Amino acid sequence: MWHNPFPAGCPKVFMKFALSIVALILFALILPFLWPGAGKQEGVDPNSNLPWQIEVDGKGGSTVFGLKPGVSTLADVRQKFGSEMDVAIIAEPDEIGTVEGYYPQLALGFVLAKVVVTVDLKDEGISEMRERALKARNMESTTRKITLHPDDLAAVEKMPIRAISVIPTVNLDEASVIRRFGPPGERLVVSEKRVHLLYPEKGLDIVVDGEAKELLQYVAPRDFALLRDPLRAGKDGK
Repeated sequence: MWHNPFPAGCPKVFMKFALSIVALILFALILPFLWPGAGKQEGVDPNSNLPWQIEVDGKGGSTVFGLKPGVSTLADVRQKFGSEMDVAIIAEPDEIGTVEGYYPQLALGFVLAKVVVTVDLKDEGISEMRERALKARNMESTTRKITLHPDDLAAVEKMPIRAISVIPTVNLDEASVIRRFGPPGERLVVSEKRVHLLYPEKGLDIVVDGEAKELLQYVAPRDFALLRDPLRAGKDGK
């Protein structure tokens, strides 16, 4: 007969130990977003360019990450964040799409995140670029990534960015967000696990999602309707 080599009650001890390990891992993941210096990277000032460091000029403009939505160009973004930015037209089915610059991972102070910047370009201009585009390939689901013609790629470098989107690598809850950004001006509940925290005076919409990564969207405060109007129309894009 096989004999259990461990004393009675040992499985509970191991279960508590496993739960403690899981808690420590989760704490380590969210720690960089809550405490300065926890996610410090060589060559990066952990206390600058943080997501909650937003400066407003009182005239409808703002500065975040050293960039001014609606004013700074795509070239300014490249100079700030590096030349590795991937630029393309990203389009959902039956939509013209948007011209976006994408970084898979950046250090924003001590916060690591994916960053997407959207070029301020009207549909007519995007449609013309699509006609000159070199190729297109499917991304997740049916989203398409369309490579720009070299002439158009050079042209968009001089165009201003309309919005900056940030997806932190850590999962955040609403309490953590409010601790850093303060109480929102408006709280819009989409579902039991999904809520938009709106900061009109900062030009910021934070999507807190219990089933997916959080999303921070920045525009100039004067352009906040770009974020709020789609939500009021029932369009909860992410």
